[in-house]
Amino acid sequence: MVEVFKGTTTVGVLCDGGVVLASESRATMGSFIASSQAKKIYQIDDLVAMTTAGGVGDAQSLVRMVQVEARLYKMQRGEGMTVKAVSTMLANILSSRRYYPFMVQLIMGGVDRYGPRIYSLDALGGQIEERRIVATGSGSPVAYGVLEAMYKPGISVEEGTVLAARAIRNALKRDSASGDKIELVRITDKYEEVGEPEYTEIMNII
Repeated sequence: MVEVFKGTTTVGVLCDGGVVLASESRATMGSFIASSQAKKIYQIDDLVAMTTAGGVGDAQSLVRMVQVEARLYKMQRGEGMTVKAVSTMLANILSSRRYYPFMVQLIMGGVDRYGPRIYSLDALGGQIEERRIVATGSGSPVAYGVLEAMYKPGISVEEGTVLAARAIRNALKRDSASGDKIELVRITDKYEEVGEPEYTEIMNII
């Protein structure tokens, strides 16, 4: 049996008034680079998003399921699900498949009427509310080193964006399964993907 390794790095930062999610864009299978433009941050609801690490097919399947359930809830109730509710629903889906698990490690983040929230989830449905920072994937040990050294309580969304990018950038240098472009998403009172020229400016800073 051939052992197949998959790698990635994703990061979540809880900020004052919002959350920042970040990832890189390399998809790997062992030493084979399957894609340099893999999407790893998905919008689930207006102000809720999810990062994915692990099996691409499993992650995409979960994204579709959760997106549909969030839309149905909004149609029936006239309001969106809270970040905790979306995360709990996803945890229940993962837990129900413990004998044939989805091989994923996920971060769910967003803003609702209770404020900014971030949750980490494992393949068996374990759900943890993160109070500051979180990282997943093969590059997470390096990312955590940067996050823990530089995170400070009350960090602004702008500072959190730079910190998340710096954590991913350092992981790219030390984890061969992580690479290519950094994807950055900010969620405050709106969902915002960081694009040019701000991306270039951030890269010059870090």
